[in-house]
Amino acid sequence: LLWSLVVPCAYLSLLLTLVLLLLLLGVRMWLRGRRKARGAQDGGPAVAFFHPYCNAGGGGERVLWCSLRALMHRYPGVSFVVYTGDQGVTGEQILEGARQRFNITLPRPVTFIFLRHRALVEASSYPHFTLLGQSAGSMFLGWEALTAFVPDLYVDSMGYAFTLPIFRYLGGCAVASYVHYPTVSTDMLSAVRERNPRFNNADFISRNPVLSAVKVVYYCCFAVLYGLAGSCSDVIMVNSTWTLGHILALWRSPGRTSIVYPPCDVRAFLDVPLEEEEDEDEVEEGWEELGRELGSGEEEEAAGGGDRKCHSIVSVGQFRPEKDHRLQIRAFHKLLDRKEKGPGGRESLRLVLIGGCRNQEDEERVLMLRGLCQELGVSDRVDFKLNVPFEELKRELVDATIGLHTMWNEHFGIG
Repeated sequence: LLWSLVVPCAYLSLLLTLVLLLLLLGVRMWLRGRRKARGAQDGGPAVAFFHPYCNAGGGGERVLWCSLRALMHRYPGVSFVVYTGDQGVTGEQILEGARQRFNITLPRPVTFIFLRHRALVEASSYPHFTLLGQSAGSMFLGWEALTAFVPDLYVDSMGYAFTLPIFRYLGGCAVASYVHYPTVSTDMLSAVRERNPRFNNADFISRNPVLSAVKVVYYCCFAVLYGLAGSCSDVIMVNSTWTLGHILALWRSPGRTSIVYPPCDVRAFLDVPLEEEEDEDEVEEGWEELGRELGSGEEEEAAGGGDRKCHSIVSVGQFRPEKDHRLQIRAFHKLLDRKEKGPGGRESLRLVLIGGCRNQEDEERVLMLRGLCQELGVSDRVDFKLNVPFEELKRELVDATIGLHTMWNEHFGIG
């Protein structure tokens, strides 16, 4: 009886496997035909960047626009495409945003493919098993991108490694990836094993040894899948030695992996005038005063009058959970508690949080941070500057006394 059931199931499984293989082969041939037809019409190869949040203002977007500018200058016969999930904006508005935020202008036009289902990669869509949900969602979003435009070279510039096998094996494209931050890392595994609460390790999980053990197994299984997907890339670029170490451990493709450091253009700051010599003593006294407050909290002695200069503490970074803006606000609150009221006290300090909001989730996070400022009584000394133009960013950095950054395991040091 058992054998009579096993044999038909085996035949059925074999039949379904063959049907699936034939279906995948048919899809691959269809997509390759579309690519050849497009190549014959355009008269040249096409390179497509997968960047669903290209209208944001983070470091990843700066890498995208700098890459496009460099490639356009070097390969005039190649056309370029950007897959984006931004809605309610035009391609011209996206390019103007890049010019305002990063002072970057492309030498020739780029084609934008607007994807309709970006919600599939939103963290808010997956309250539990977020990494797995976003990765599966990215495969469906990648399929939407592939069916809309079949490139010759596909570049994942935002870390969606699970789109790589879609474009390589179904689209027949050459694929490359630029990794800013690994989706999963050994540091994340260590944090769960050691039961340390983090933005991606909830308190109720870190307090429970059983849930922590289950999450370790989940992360290990996901790391295997992530490594298999990433190893499909023909060319792998990472932004730092820190990221390189993790990607080599997970993707195991040392011969195809290299470091390409992010573009850090400081030329726009070279025209900033230096402080006049007569002001240097005052600035130095301001630094010493703030250093004494940060180090010991002792009151400065009123010798030679108070320094009325307003010291701004500037933080630059997208409003994402891993940037830990809450810690910045709480630390600033503690600093203000050590200062007396008045021109030389708390009124002389200002925290400026500069960053971009990618979506509604980031905007809600900003509202929560504003609420924390109200709760701690520091809202009058904290300024939020969202999606600011490059000139305003430059002005704030020039006027700043201290630069602040609180991300754990920063992959490329913003300092």
